[in-house]
Amino acid sequence: MDILCDIEGGLSLKIELREDATPTTEAFMSALPFEGRASRWGDEVYFGAPFHTGLESDARADMDVGEVAYWPDGDALALFFGKTPASIDDRPRAYSKCNVVGRVVSDPTILRTVLPGTRVRLSRI
Repeated sequence: MDILCDIEGGLSLKIELREDATPTTEAFMSALPFEGRASRWGDEVYFGAPFHTGLESDARADMDVGEVAYWPDGDALALFFGKTPASIDDRPRAYSKCNVVGRVVSDPTILRTVLPGTRVRLSRI
């Protein structure tokens, strides 16, 4: 399933959900469409998600550029496009473990232009 991420100011990203159904991907899909206001943490854009799930068995903090993850500690969706303050090398690292829900199909580095407070809307394609 593909998701459209429309970002105020004319940016759009395509997100491809992971193939295996998980409690988090199911909750995510059930909540669509939804929107939030962007926050930044290094090269991570995150915003509130209108659902809650717990940590899954494959949750992790080390991410790849382009991964999209749900952060249960803050009920937020995070889009990773580079180093974060928690990074120990050039890879993104979340503040704490997250459930990976998918990945950005287009170039995730365009997220560098997203300012805090920018509206982000997610919907099915």
